[in-house]
Amino acid sequence: MANVKKEKGANGGGMISGIIIVACIFVGWLIWNFIMGNGANFEGGVNTGHPLPGNMLAMVYKGGPIVPVLLGLLLMVVVFSFERYFVISKASGTGNLDQFMKKVQASIVTGDIEGAIAACDKQKGSVANPIKSALLKYQEVKREGLDSEAAAETIHKEIEEVTSLEMPMLEKHMTILSTLVSLGTLAGLLGTVTGMIKAFSALSAAGSPDSAALANGISEALINTATGIATSALAIVVYNFFTSKIDDLTYSIDEAGNTIVNTYRHFRSTSK
Repeated sequence: MANVKKEKGANGGGMISGIIIVACIFVGWLIWNFIMGNGANFEGGVNTGHPLPGNMLAMVYKGGPIVPVLLGLLLMVVVFSFERYFVISKASGTGNLDQFMKKVQASIVTGDIEGAIAACDKQKGSVANPIKSALLKYQEVKREGLDSEAAAETIHKEIEEVTSLEMPMLEKHMTILSTLVSLGTLAGLLGTVTGMIKAFSALSAAGSPDSAALANGISEALINTATGIATSALAIVVYNFFTSKIDDLTYSIDEAGNTIVNTYRHFRSTSK
């Protein structure tokens, strides 16, 4: 039943992700066509004219049809970054994570397991849930009187099982962010190539080269390059930031688990 729910959740999440991706591309096209391509940004009042001096929107519009794709990729980075931020913040719990960990570890070391469980109930989140499960398992093996090694294996297994259910939620959409790092660069490179093709076509024209077409081609190439680099750079920053956050949460769970196991070993050694 749990696997069926997990599969349904994954399918639903994939559909939502697909809708977000398509929506971002569509919004990027709307921005490019109706905002950047507004005639008020160009000489003569039409977007086929030259950009007004200093008008960046018109200059970016001249980057060509690759620009809306790049804008869509940039919007994806922003949207999925906000989504990951809220999810990981919720996973950390309702209070300060460092203070929670110190309180839980202090309660475990002093033998106040009920106090540690109460702290987990108050904190909630993807860190508190595995710790609470481990504490409940601690109480169970303590009542059963298992030897320290059997208890350690049981508690570790409990933490791993609960953590395996929490981690997919934390790592969801991280693959999309990592993919956007490459896609931003590749889309920008594609725009650069198409711009340079136009530039060289202007140079190869019979008679004197068309200086306007040459300038437009080079401008398109540079605009796409800049937009692609900006998208990839932002994606790299947010991906590394959230990866670091997830690693911190995982470390907190492992640290608490080791504390619980060591406390039980100490309890068994002193009770003999």
